[in-house]
Amino acid sequence: MKNFWKELPKPFTVLAPMEDVTDKVFRQIIEEVAPPDVFFTEFVNCEGLMSEGKKALVHRLDRYPSKKPTVAQIWGIKPENFNKVATMVEDMGFDGVDINMGCPQRNVIKTGACSALIKNPNLAKEIIQATKEGVKNIPVSVKTRIGFNQITTEEWIGFLLGQDIAALTVHFRTVKEQSKVPAHWEEAIKTAEMRNKINQDSILIGNGDLIDYSDIENTLSCRGMEGGMIGRGIFSNLKAFSTISPTPLTEKERIDLCIKHIQLFSSAWGKTKKYDILKKYYKIYITDFEGSKELRVKLMGTKSSDEAVNILLGSDN
Repeated sequence: MKNFWKELPKPFTVLAPMEDVTDKVFRQIIEEVAPPDVFFTEFVNCEGLMSEGKKALVHRLDRYPSKKPTVAQIWGIKPENFNKVATMVEDMGFDGVDINMGCPQRNVIKTGACSALIKNPNLAKEIIQATKEGVKNIPVSVKTRIGFNQITTEEWIGFLLGQDIAALTVHFRTVKEQSKVPAHWEEAIKTAEMRNKINQDSILIGNGDLIDYSDIENTLSCRGMEGGMIGRGIFSNLKAFSTISPTPLTEKERIDLCIKHIQLFSSAWGKTKKYDILKKYYKIYITDFEGSKELRVKLMGTKSSDEAVNILLGSDN
């Protein structure tokens, strides 16, 4: 098996999978500005991909020629579908497949998927096994949390480490906590100690409150984990993965990046995605310069990509 996780520098960096955020366009922008060592796709539902609804979902697995490993993250409840989607993902050229066992959204939990699997280890085991059997030459990993209503690191994380997975990303909060409390990084030491006893080949990635590369270095240095994952932190710092002390983006750089994102979005998706999805990105680019708030207000009132680009071009004169 070609296991890219073993070839990464330490500590390595990962951009977290985020719904309607980490599509191929946003990943392409981040790769241009300051790339992580590993990209994740948005998470994609296995049942949907194996149904008539595939056409509305498969775009989440669209790729571009990235120089960095890209992992497809999938979720669902039927092992047989995980098996088939894992095969499909490998055929599409992804470098790895990751199983979402950490999403805390209520509508997802109600289906028995994602973080609900913390309370259903038997099904979790079947899903992992089916996914591993669906691939030939790429690694299978899992992303999860340290418990459902309470911290159960020894039981749940220990269980996952016993499933012979290539890598494990741990968000150091419970499902109940979502992101409302500081991450329990003290559990990372415990996680690393268990890994060393149960399966030394599994790579560990920590997630929760990490904001940039230096933060990853400092947080992981004494906790025994190989990589750090940044999610929401990318919204306030597009250069979060820079390994050097980065200079802040200028107003012109931010506007140019926003225009490029809009144009790439229009070119990539056409009518596949609604224009309004773009609006969640405007706060990422149009910030930290004089007049940025007023410019964002104008952009939020737009109804098309062309209208937004014209406003941005006018602001740059």
